[in-house]
Amino acid sequence: MNNPCLYVISDSVGETAELVVKAASSQFNMTDFVIKRVPYVEDIATLSEVVSVAKLNNAIIGFTLVKPEMREFLIQEASKNGVEVFDIIGPLIDKIQSSYQLSPRYEPGMARKLDEDYFKKVEAIEFAVKYDDGRDPRGILRADIVLIGVSRTSKTPLSQFLAHKRLKVANVPIVPEVDPPEELFHVSPEKCIGLTISPEKLNDIRKERLKSLGLNDKAIYANIGRIKEELEFFQGIVDKIGCEVVDVSNRAVEETAGIILNTIKKK
Repeated sequence: MNNPCLYVISDSVGETAELVVKAASSQFNMTDFVIKRVPYVEDIATLSEVVSVAKLNNAIIGFTLVKPEMREFLIQEASKNGVEVFDIIGPLIDKIQSSYQLSPRYEPGMARKLDEDYFKKVEAIEFAVKYDDGRDPRGILRADIVLIGVSRTSKTPLSQFLAHKRLKVANVPIVPEVDPPEELFHVSPEKCIGLTISPEKLNDIRKERLKSLGLNDKAIYANIGRIKEELEFFQGIVDKIGCEVVDVSNRAVEETAGIILNTIKKK
């Protein structure tokens, strides 16, 4: 007896169908099942060919075809040729449609698109964490967006918010006593966004930050003179880079992120 043969037909990659077929075949005391995947099927001619080959090999066909006309053709063609077929995804699509009165998209590869979107988001979030607060300047050249600003200008929350939009963001703190990383002057100015804020607003934010840490709000960190010095130094850096600057003084993170996204899109 020849080894049992199963064909997997899909209008996308076919990973879902193949996993189901492998899971089913693993329940039998035979390790030599032959599984052949036929991905990205877009026409009925290919379906006819696979049915013909499956008939010659006495094979079963498992398939994930989302377009009703393709599903119906394959089932009818297989029936005419005496080939066993199993619709892996169609019955569940039909059941969801009838139970919840929803209309399917009938777009191949949607699960894969959703997976890719999810993993891009995770990758962007991990990137934002890794290259937060100037930890590793190598991230500057790899980022989609580079945020620069003095302390407490929302660089980290903005990086995380934009990461959820699948953008890789690095952020760099600007401090007068520390030279900015050289990478900052080699990246395209169009990728850089400077974050500025009014001295008075920043003074209030820093005082509250010190209080929350149980520290004296009279520290140099919250001194208005020191803040103005930092902002002046920051302005010199952004002028040298030639990048856009966004004022975050009275804006929520979401609002600032929207401005940054619009700025990047225009460029």
